[in-house]
Amino acid sequence: MDAQQTSFRTTIGVDVKGEVWSCVEIPASTNLFGTGKSVRIDAKIDDVLLANVGTLPTGEGGHMVSLNAKVRKELGKGIGDVVDVTITRR
Repeated sequence: MDAQQTSFRTTIGVDVKGEVWSCVEIPASTNLFGTGKSVRIDAKIDDVLLANVGTLPTGEGGHMVSLNAKVRKELGKGIGDVVDVTITRR
């Protein structure tokens, strides 16, 4: 694995200003990407591939990936469920 790729297990759901969004947070993402701004990535969430998606700043210095209803349906999971994630910067 190179410096621009990481794998981790996490729970779906990120607290953003008191609301839980259907996202996964990327740990140590600012160090991984070298910026707090949005970056383009490829993501594998369990067995679902997300190609060339943009990360969202968490507002706390990190990054997250949004999982829309279609992706959550493909995963068969929702907020509070655990997923395995691999992120590769484009």
